[in-house]
Amino acid sequence: MSEEKKRFIQEFVPGKQITLSHLIANPDPDMFQKLGIQEAGALGILTCTPSETVIIAGDLATKAANVRIGFLDRFTGSLVIVGSVSEVEMAMLEINRFLSEKLSYTPSEITKS
Repeated sequence: MSEEKKRFIQEFVPGKQITLSHLIANPDPDMFQKLGIQEAGALGILTCTPSETVIIAGDLATKAANVRIGFLDRFTGSLVIVGSVSEVEMAMLEINRFLSEKLSYTPSEITKS
């Protein structure tokens, strides 16, 4: 009997950087349900390298604005923050600013959809 092998591919980016910084304004309610997080006006998605940086980013986000952490994974560097469009944007700006200015990270342009 043949056993199906599954592969997991993970990409690592060398250095200290925010590799993705994207704001989704007014996402479809189904997206929140699929993600298993409480519905809000916006989602902010960030990916950081090294991956443990998301712990710092999550702390910065919740202190900079009225947002909640929807998802944080210290192994992949993924962070999803949830709140109003303006609050999520404020949190993302602060994450990029702090990591760039204080920890010498390469920031990411905040893209929007």
